[in-house]
Amino acid sequence: MKDVEKTSVERQNSSKRLRRRKRNFNIYAVVVMLLVLTAGITISYTFLFNISEIKVSGESDMYTAEQIVDASGIKQGDNLLRLKPEQGEKNILDKLLYVESATVSKDFPSSLEISVTRCVPAYNINYDGGTLLVSKKGKILADNSFVTDGLPVVYGYEPSVTTAGKNLESGNLHKKDAFAELMNSLGDSEDTEVVSVDMSDEFAINIKYKNGIMFKMGNWSDVEYKLSLADNIMNDVNVKGKKGYLTMVGTNQCSFRMTDEPIKSPGSSDPDKSEALGPDGKPVRGENNPDQQKLFENENKNKNQQQDQQQGNVPDNNAANGDDQNQYGGYDQNQYGGYDQNQYGGYDQNQYGGYDQNQYGGYDQNQYGGDSVQY
Repeated sequence: MKDVEKTSVERQNSSKRLRRRKRNFNIYAVVVMLLVLTAGITISYTFLFNISEIKVSGESDMYTAEQIVDASGIKQGDNLLRLKPEQGEKNILDKLLYVESATVSKDFPSSLEISVTRCVPAYNINYDGGTLLVSKKGKILADNSFVTDGLPVVYGYEPSVTTAGKNLESGNLHKKDAFAELMNSLGDSEDTEVVSVDMSDEFAINIKYKNGIMFKMGNWSDVEYKLSLADNIMNDVNVKGKKGYLTMVGTNQCSFRMTDEPIKSPGSSDPDKSEALGPDGKPVRGENNPDQQKLFENENKNKNQQQDQQQGNVPDNNAANGDDQNQYGGYDQNQYGGYDQNQYGGYDQNQYGGYDQNQYGGYDQNQYGGDSVQY
């Protein structure tokens, strides 16, 4: 009887068991890892990383550290992992009117830091219902019936929000953008030289300075460059100390004038013309212009004085070359250049150049030039 070899069978059964054990071990390992991770997360969100210390820093001369922490809604014992810093920041800004900005930072494992900046009044925003006191970053601090001294007054902004604690808004998006550009470029309110900003027309913004200069800036594009250009011109030795008008000419030039006169724009053949205004504030033209009317009256007066003596056209070569009380250049009371009371150049009371009372050049009482003939 032959012996039966069983070696191969035992090997096959052993290999299957090993694979099964390895597969089960992997499953067990994953389950254990999940349990550990779950336990770790649970512990972290319940027992670990709880706040034991809250630090307050920054500038705030209106509120104490306790008031700032209370406004944030954050307490000791709160978990850092579950905390939403942006919500705490919003709470502070909404509840504390004179806080300009707030930052909440986590400091693991158990600390929290709150940093704030104080709100500094920067502008008076004039509107139909009163005057809004606004901070540098556009936060409304108060709705007043008066203007706060020492701060620039902004006209024509048209605010759509007037509630204290809210950010300044306007229904006119152009004006909102223009004001934002101006706030970023005008510098700190404590040392500003601006008295007022008129943005009734957002494409023709006027800025008045304490030195008496009005800057006609135009639109709000390149605000920083335009303000820098105006500042350089105002500090020029030829302009400093004077009052007048700065006007943007084109996109990179600025003109200074002592009076608010129209200026010639680059590429134009004639300067812009301004209209004279009457007492009622309306434009006046022609005879309705008081200055023009005065000129007409003086002209008519001169004509009436000459009417009895003038009877013909004035020769071209008799004007503008004499002296001694003559209107245009004659001698000894001659109006246009003649001698001895002759109006236009004749002798001895002759009006136009003739002799002995002849009007135009004839002899012995002849009117036009013949001998004892009337013509």
